[in-house]
Amino acid sequence: MAAHPRISLEVYPPAANQGDAALDAALGRMMALRPDFMSVTYGADGSGQDRSLRLVQRLAVGDGMPLAAHLTCVGARREMVDAVARGWWQLGIRRIVALRGDMPGGGAWQPRADGYANAAGLVAGLKRIAPIDIAVAAYPEGHPDSPDPAADIDNLKAKQDAGAALAITQYCFDDAAFARLRDRAVAAGVGIPIVPGVLPVHDFARVVSFSRRCGATIPDWLAGRFAGLEDNAAARAEVAAEIAADQIAILAREGFDRFHLYTLNRADLAEGICRRIGIRPGVARAA
Repeated sequence: MAAHPRISLEVYPPAANQGDAALDAALGRMMALRPDFMSVTYGADGSGQDRSLRLVQRLAVGDGMPLAAHLTCVGARREMVDAVARGWWQLGIRRIVALRGDMPGGGAWQPRADGYANAAGLVAGLKRIAPIDIAVAAYPEGHPDSPDPAADIDNLKAKQDAGAALAITQYCFDDAAFARLRDRAVAAGVGIPIVPGVLPVHDFARVVSFSRRCGATIPDWLAGRFAGLEDNAAARAEVAAEIAADQIAILAREGFDRFHLYTLNRADLAEGICRRIGIRPGVARAA
């Protein structure tokens, strides 16, 4: 690559029976990669929120940890969502990833009468609280609830107009889909940066299962890369990092210069990808 891309990293709170020590060790290694920010997931269907809140609160008191806290409006009153956002602002958190979220157990979206109706409404509500730097979601292959690509772009435009400053995409293994999304968005008047989300596929079966639920396509070639590696974790990690780094290189040639890595709390995967794209731990990069 002609220049090192900018990266952000996503982590999730540990399961209730796992504790924080392993995540703390991973976070230390990932922060050495000097990401733009570290985002903490919130539970798309409303689950795991208490653990997310505790993790955000704990990390917010650390030194030099640029945080982006996820926030969804699924199943929650506006007052509850607003209270969380105000609390984060008081902790010094200036960036939120604002998401609609999915209904617990699946099914059609049903907003609460006393809640935010969608992500655009959530963005507008957050901007009334404070000058929060808000990131939102975008979907290269379309959101499962969206009737067509045009509706997806209209929704992204609504989120921008409500105050979003950045869009982070769902992961996707069709490189051309990212460029199509960007071009359609620009044509519709979307001017905020669109940051491709990149997922290292260390556990192929797990990714296949999750992709069925979120609408991401799994290409045949990807299955071939992991065939026969079920009992070889080290080889899977190498392949995962190589595929992700190759995707970043391809998208960089398409003009993208920022990427969001879904790390799965795996510092080795984040380091492996970054090493391949020229980012070294502890080495300062140009903004």
